[in-house]
Amino acid sequence: MRFSQLLIPTLKETPAEAEVISHKLMLRAGFIRKLASGIYSYLPLGLKSIRKVEQIVREEMNNSGAQELLLPMVQPADLWQESGRWQKYGTELLRFTDRHDRENCLGPTHEEVITDLVRKNVHSYRSLPINLYQIQTKFRDEIRPRFGLMRGREFIMKDGYSFDATDSDAGKTYEKMNDAYHRIFKRCGLSFRAVEADSGTIGGSFSHEFMVLADTGEDTVVICTNCSYAANTEKAKAMESTMPENPELLPMTKIETPGKRKVKAVCNFLDIAPQNLVKTLIYVADGEPVAVLLRGDHEVQEVKLQNILGVDEVRLADDKETFDFAGTPTGYLGPVGLKLKIIADLEVARMVNFTVGANEKNFHMQNVNFGRDFEVDQTADLRMITADDSCPSCGGKLELPRGIEVGHIFKLGTTYSEALKATFLDDQGQEIPFVMGCYGIGVSRTVAAAIEQNHDKDGIIFPLPIAPFQVTLLNLSIKDEEITKAAESLYDEFLKLGIEVLFDDRDERPGIKFKDADLIGIPYRVTVGKSLTTEGKIEIRERKTGETFSVPLAETTSRLKQMIDSAMQSCQV
Repeated sequence: MRFSQLLIPTLKETPAEAEVISHKLMLRAGFIRKLASGIYSYLPLGLKSIRKVEQIVREEMNNSGAQELLLPMVQPADLWQESGRWQKYGTELLRFTDRHDRENCLGPTHEEVITDLVRKNVHSYRSLPINLYQIQTKFRDEIRPRFGLMRGREFIMKDGYSFDATDSDAGKTYEKMNDAYHRIFKRCGLSFRAVEADSGTIGGSFSHEFMVLADTGEDTVVICTNCSYAANTEKAKAMESTMPENPELLPMTKIETPGKRKVKAVCNFLDIAPQNLVKTLIYVADGEPVAVLLRGDHEVQEVKLQNILGVDEVRLADDKETFDFAGTPTGYLGPVGLKLKIIADLEVARMVNFTVGANEKNFHMQNVNFGRDFEVDQTADLRMITADDSCPSCGGKLELPRGIEVGHIFKLGTTYSEALKATFLDDQGQEIPFVMGCYGIGVSRTVAAAIEQNHDKDGIIFPLPIAPFQVTLLNLSIKDEEITKAAESLYDEFLKLGIEVLFDDRDERPGIKFKDADLIGIPYRVTVGKSLTTEGKIEIRERKTGETFSVPLAETTSRLKQMIDSAMQSCQV
């Protein structure tokens, strides 16, 4: 494709709306343009990269035995009401009423639709297993869409759904999809990890997220440096500490702590470590108060708390709510005598002689002990993991890099098939629900994540498999007959060999062409300029390493083809 014939509206300056690197660079490089909040038009370069990701996904899904279909984006409310998600899904579900006053929604996901399709068309165990997927536009009405394609309202997604006869068979399908996802992201040329994850609004008993590792990622990943353990912070387990044997329990005492509300202030005043203090936080869980006990240097992982309580929403109470619920100002709360439901982190149950709030302004209690001085309704792993923790699997050192979720696979079990009465007849003639799995990939988000992981001060550095073109060919002197003839000849040769080339044939200054080439991030740059007329040489530059070398004109095509083939081979599984 010739640059002069392609819509590539590059920008010198970054639009004020852009926040993260991928958003900035995709706007500047002419990949996307904003239509409305969280809704973008995909321009030719951006769409070419998206289509490449789609093709890799499609090939690996088909190779794994999955079948592609296409489901409606508009979904009737009655299906979501059957599953129980019409209200539970929340405000991200864009609901609307058609001219016949029938309620519908724009599909953010398709569990209900696919389950309805299968329950009406698959009736026997002989038709199982079956694995169906689509690549389609989704819509989620994000409260605050941001970061371009990273968190938009409208996006391209691959979602797949499996139906098996037994849990054992469903487990085999899950592992098959897990393997396929590893191949997909390796073929995309990305550095990633699969981590244990919370299932969220999709539901199910078990799931893994596929995270592209990037310093600018919005999620934190917990990875062991010694074994294969990996999880997101919502799922990462805190390694349990050992309780001292036969500890001496000191008498509980009340002490004045005037104006000392924060953990640091209390610890400094009493000359104790945060590890010896237990803080009491009031959370509102589906409208009801619950007191949460946590060691002073730890933080609540709210998704863990939500799952343990079995509620749809948890949030930290504000100061007024805290006083209304407990009768004590924030900062002086404690579990002794507290007339609320109390849930304690596991670490609190192993502490002795610790400090807590006295449930009285300006006072704390010291030498408080779990079981002797107060009881709780429940103990559980509630806290956020830290880099100081040890791996819960092997005891090794943990690292907490940043990551971007690009894929998520779920074991759904019978959550949806039971709710929608989707059943089949087994080999005994018994009617039983399908055992399901769900497998998603954010296709457009994967392109943005690749840019977050691969860029420099000059622009994008695309992994070769998903770059819009493999090579950009620059003619630095349109008016020079010899240079133009050589550039046109190389362009024809590249096309004949199947090399994907963007030919910059514009009548622009060399500096502009170089800057645009770096900004767009195409992996290889071939430059036809003065070195051709003086030395008979063509310059080849690799965008990722910056390595530049010259080759004779006659050897350019074969040398470039060899480099491309070698680089593509390194991304194969």
